[in-house]
Amino acid sequence: MYAIIVTGGKQYKVSEGETIFVEKLELEADEKVTFENVLAVADGDDVVFGTPNVAGAKVEGKVVKNGKGKKIRIFKYKAKKGYRRRQGHRQPYTQVAIEKIIK
Repeated sequence: MYAIIVTGGKQYKVSEGETIFVEKLELEADEKVTFENVLAVADGDDVVFGTPNVAGAKVEGKVVKNGKGKKIRIFKYKAKKGYRRRQGHRQPYTQVAIEKIIK
């Protein structure tokens, strides 16, 4: 059984017992989270697609931790002009363990 959910402007295919990394949620570790935007639910050959969401479907999970991803380095450079800019960025994320998919 799996579901397709939307959070943080992105779509994720999730199944029970799986751990996913989503855009940062304003929740602490060990708190419950419910995803109401469910686009599709599949259970074997039985597949239900929403228009745009499946009515009454939701996915429940638990926040494992909040963190930051690996640093990416941004370097801007213009030849022969002495212009150089260096910058770094670490994208925040929330790790969520999927516990239950409700049709």
